[in-house]
Amino acid sequence: MVTTSKKSESMPSTNINKRVERSRHAVLTTAFELLGEGGVASFSVDEVARRSGVAKTTIYRHWPTREALVIDACSRMIAEQETPDTGSLEGDVTAILMEIAHLLPTANWSFVLPSIVDTAERNPEFAEIHSRIQRGHTAPLREVLQRAIGRGDLSAEADVSTIVASLMGPLFYRRWFSREPIDDRFVQAIIRRVLASL
Repeated sequence: MVTTSKKSESMPSTNINKRVERSRHAVLTTAFELLGEGGVASFSVDEVARRSGVAKTTIYRHWPTREALVIDACSRMIAEQETPDTGSLEGDVTAILMEIAHLLPTANWSFVLPSIVDTAERNPEFAEIHSRIQRGHTAPLREVLQRAIGRGDLSAEADVSTIVASLMGPLFYRRWFSREPIDDRFVQAIIRRVLASL
């Protein structure tokens, strides 16, 4: 009687899992790149398959619809961001806004987001992913503002949502509307004005 060790029994399953993960990674990476190039409207599973080298049948096995793949790829825009702790509200806000300002002109998500916003106007699934993206991007700023309230640096009556909009809104306005430079001087001016008003 031949016995098979547990190690040898688990190897095929492990190899299959690794192949699946590699394929999923290739598909999601390619999908996100395509979204950055042409947005949701021009996105196609055919092109994802061609560029990633993963068969369409395999793609549809994991994502039954085009929309499901787009939404999963967009989840890459909701990666957790580190929240700074410099010891002061101004230091924390400056660290967060400077990072966003430096990412906005070049980060892939900044090219994808307008297309998501547009699609979200007509599609409830995309409206949900847009809300999740928005919550993810503002979470660090909300955290440092709440921390400042806890320290007594801000009034307990402070409207956190309004403060977040006042700080981040001008950056997004310049990125997608006026297309003026988002330089350090501009960011620092926003921070000074908003914090002075508090």
